[in-house]
Formats: sequence, structure tokens, C-alpha cells
Amino acid sequence: MGYLENQFDVIVVGGGHAGCEAAIASARLGAKVLLCSLNLDNIALMPCNPAIGGPAKSTLVREIDALGGVMGEAADATYVQMKMLNSSKGPAVRALRAQSDKKEYMKYMRNIIEGTDNIYLKQCCITDLIVKDCEITGAVDEYGNEYKTRTVILTTGTSLDGRIFIGLNSYRAGRLGEMPAIGLSESLRKLGFTVKKLKTGTPCRIDKRTVDYSKMTVQPGDEELHFYSFKPDRPVRPQIPCYLTRTTEETHKIIKENLDKSPMYQGLIHGVGPRYCPSIEDKIVRFASNPSHHIFIEPEGLGTYELYIQGFSTSLPADVQVKMVRSLPGLEKAHIIKPAYAVEYDYIPAVQTTHSLMTKNVKGLFCAGQINGTSGYEEAAAQGLLAGINAYNYINGSEMLELSRSSSYLGTLVDDLVTKDIEEPYRMLTSRSEYRLLLRQDNADARLTEIGHRIGLIDDIQFNRYRAKQAEIKREIEILSETKVSASNEVNNILAKYEEHIDKGMKLAELLKRPNITYQVIKKLDYNTDIRNLSKDVTDEVEVLIKYDGYLKRQEIQIEQASKLEKYRIPDDVDYSKITHISTETKEKLAKIRPKNLAQASRIGGVKPADISVLMVMLSK
Repeated sequence: MGYLENQFDVIVVGGGHAGCEAAIASARLGAKVLLCSLNLDNIALMPCNPAIGGPAKSTLVREIDALGGVMGEAADATYVQMKMLNSSKGPAVRALRAQSDKKEYMKYMRNIIEGTDNIYLKQCCITDLIVKDCEITGAVDEYGNEYKTRTVILTTGTSLDGRIFIGLNSYRAGRLGEMPAIGLSESLRKLGFTVKKLKTGTPCRIDKRTVDYSKMTVQPGDEELHFYSFKPDRPVRPQIPCYLTRTTEETHKIIKENLDKSPMYQGLIHGVGPRYCPSIEDKIVRFASNPSHHIFIEPEGLGTYELYIQGFSTSLPADVQVKMVRSLPGLEKAHIIKPAYAVEYDYIPAVQTTHSLMTKNVKGLFCAGQINGTSGYEEAAAQGLLAGINAYNYINGSEMLELSRSSSYLGTLVDDLVTKDIEEPYRMLTSRSEYRLLLRQDNADARLTEIGHRIGLIDDIQFNRYRAKQAEIKREIEILSETKVSASNEVNNILAKYEEHIDKGMKLAELLKRPNITYQVIKKLDYNTDIRNLSKDVTDEVEVLIKYDGYLKRQEIQIEQASKLEKYRIPDDVDYSKITHISTETKEKLAKIRPKNLAQASRIGGVKPADISVLMVMLSK
């Protein structure tokens, strides 16, 4: 078997966003961690869009930060543009998005890893897992080296038996220019896991010196900066713009004429691609009535000529890609640096794992990121953090951290993965959460910082800073609820600018509930707010809590009602085949997923309310 390595507490397989968070979390908690990567020079690589955040995803990044993870900190340190999306809409859908410097982000994350005690790096491919009595005891690399461990976290991304497609040509690779991870899929099958295929892709990269920006619409960053991390003193960096162009009639014509060269349309790719991030040829076919599609031109960093063409993912041949790109306004002379491609890879449907992200078949084996069927850096990093925490909990015999749907987007993400059969890459969306008004990006610290502190990833300094902020929010709400303004001419002259008027004295909190009134208007009415000198984070939160008070209370009642089903715990050893009055199909689904309570059972596709009633009666007996 070759030489025997020293024992590790945790082995992390893969150095992407999930692997980085998993390794750092476990090591900071005190575990001895081996981080294995096919290429250590590509740790924390952004193989697709060099950006962090966006709708729903920004909430995940804030949650990672509140629990003690590092993605938000790294994004704040390396952005080249910050933009708040949906800023004119309600707080549930507002989303911060950072265009990142790809190389700087990798360097920043690598520095954190190398500056963390207990993390050992290894460039190798893990090809086999050693399991004894359904429990992980070690792992083996392609050289035959054996590593002893009590836990393994698989964060293999698109590398697991990956194959790249460019036109009708294909070759084995996890990402462009990288080897695939061969051998581990077979090891997992031998251990009884179901292994399936998914597909994703990325656009080509072009040389910015060959772009005519005068034919595009500039997309600048925000003047008023927002950040991901709840830590103070985030860096103010120079911002560079993105640009907007559109597909043309010529673009559509080129794509339609070359569909016979698409591996997707020729049946060469069997894995299902992401519905919410389709290839450009998929968009042209599925939305044939749409004459044009938005295409964003985005920088990959300050120190490179490479530009990313967002919305232009394709697997058509390289020569066709040149024609497609040059049909876009402003890109008539564009030079392609790297071709677009599709990649098909293995994943393990996450119904085979628990809410802790530990597999049901093998104790001590955790999965996080794209191996669970997800798509996106943020989804991967959030899972990696949770898996890293629970790997440490497992080796120490501590209670597993399992987050509820009502606590976080991370809880919603994991619950969806382990409860539903995911047949396409899963992307976090605000619509996936029934509690999205409560689970906002701005209050992630209020929801999760105490958990992060209890675990040991949030230090006392940050925790005391968090408590001081919450005290300020509470006190300001009390003051606005007690302070009254009169219906004077002076007050109404100010309100008239916002199409508002009052006939009698009113509490500031009641006035703030009006649609046209913001906290900045309140400051004009109550000069004492300047004396209190509150940060914008605090005043923004105060405004949301007061303005949406009725809606928030309604969602809290929803959570309370849903929690009644969670109290009905289902024993692990229930024999569903012996339960009468429910269909065979429902029995099979329940036996496959083995929900831990009635609330989870009710979210399984195909399980009807009548089935839940039968289970409730059974459990009551």
C-alpha cells in the first residue's frame, strides 16, 4: 500500500470554495486537517464568473460570515466592483454582488489557509476510501499512499470523473487545463452510493484590448459601498465598470445553423444542465420568440486582459464561438483567449446524506458543494463550512449542527438537497424560501452570530461588537416608538417633498411605516438622531424592522405553525412498508429519504397531506 502517512482528524478532498471553508473551519476549531487538491495553484479558483453574491447568494455569503466563515471577508478584500441589486425593491430580494479580482481572491484565500495552524496541503488525487464497519478509517491517493483519518469531506466540484466538451470533441478533465479525479466514483459505488451525472458550462474569455466599449452600455459600481463581512473597517478599493451588450439577429442565425455541432443537441452529454443558467444555444431554442438577450462584459481582475462574457455560455465548436462573439455589438474584432466549454461530472444525490451533510451509508464521510448537486460558489462555500464544523463535531462526539429552514438560507439549501431528489444543478433562489422576508442578507448576523460564537468560530471581540449593534437597534426602535412629532407647518413642509402630510401628532415609528418615508426623512424631522450618530447598518435595520413589522410577525406565526410538525419526530427504524393507508410510492420515498420529522416528510415530492395525517396518527399511538 506504500508508506503510511501520519493520522489526520479530517481529510478534505478538493480545494475549491467548499474545500477551503471546510478545511479552515475544522482547523480553527482544533482539528488536524489534510487538504488535498489536484492542483494547489488553483485553490479557491473561480472557474466560471469571477463574482460573489447576487440574488439569494448574497444572503448565503452573509450567513457564512455570521457563522465564522471566510468567503465574505475574501470578497470584501478583493472586489473590483460592488453593486447592490434590486435596491429599489423590498428587503427580501435586495442582493449585494461583488465582481472579484480572480487572482487576488485566490491569493487571499491561500494566505488564510497557509496562515491557519493545523492545515496541511497535499497535491494529489484521492482515489479510494477505506471504510471499516460502515465508518471511515482512511483514504488512498493515486500513488498508493494511505492516509489514516476519522473523517473525510468530499468537495470534488466538477472534477469527479469530469469530461469537457467543445463542439463534438471531448476529453477527460474537470476544468479547462486540469486533470479529472478518476477512481473515487468507483470507490463510492462499491460503498453502495448512487452516483449520477450533471452538466455545467462556462463562456469564453476575451482580450479587453480588442473590445469597442463605445458600442456598449456602461454598468458602474455603487458610490455608496456595502460589504459582506460584519467585521468593521472593510477596504475601500478602486472600482472598474462592467458593460452591457446584446445578442443580435446574426448571433441567433449562427447558433441555429450550428446546432448539429452542439454536444447537447447531439446527445453526447447525458447530464442535466442548470435551468437558471442555460447555455446561449439553449436560450435561443427555448425562447425562440425573444429577438435579443442581455450579455454582460465583466473584468476578471486588475492585473489581466481577460474579460468574462456573462450570459454567453456555450459548448459549440471553437471556430463557431469566434463567429458568435464577433456578432455582438462592440466585439466585432474580439480575440478569444480561452474557449467556452461544457463539463459533465459525477455527483452523489444528496438524499443519501443527513442535514449535517454526513452520509447515511458511511459514518464520518461528508459531502459538500457540487458533489451534492448544487451550482455556485456561494452554495458550495456554505455547505463546506457546515461540513467542516460537523466533521469536527463528529470526531469529538459533539452534537451535529443542523440548521432549520426558518433560521437561514443555508438551512433551506441543505433541507432541499437532503429531502428532494435533485435532478439538475441546484441554485439558491429567494423563491425557494417560504421565510424569505425574515431571512434577509442584512440580518444574517442577528440570526446566526450566536451560533457561530457558541461553536467557536466567532471570537469574543466580534461577538461583543455584534451585541452592541443589536442593542443600538433595539434602543433606536424604542426611541422612535416613543418620540412624537407635531402636525406643524415645518413638519408638513418637509413631508410635502415626499408626498406625505399629517393632520395630527404622530410617533416617528408610525410615520416610518409609510411607503414614501425613509429613516433619512426621519432624521430631518428629529434632529436628535444626529446626536445618536448611528451607523448606516443600524439605521437600515431599524427601518426594515419598523416598516415591515406586520409582515415579519406574519412570517413568525407561519414558523410557529410549521414547528408543530417538527415536534413529531420519526424514529430511524420505522418500517414504512408495514404502514397501511398510504401508497406504495409514498412508502418507497419515505424509506429512501427517512425524514427525521413530519415537517421534513411533508416536503418530500409526492407525499400528500393525507399521508402526513396517517403518519401523525401512527406517531401519536
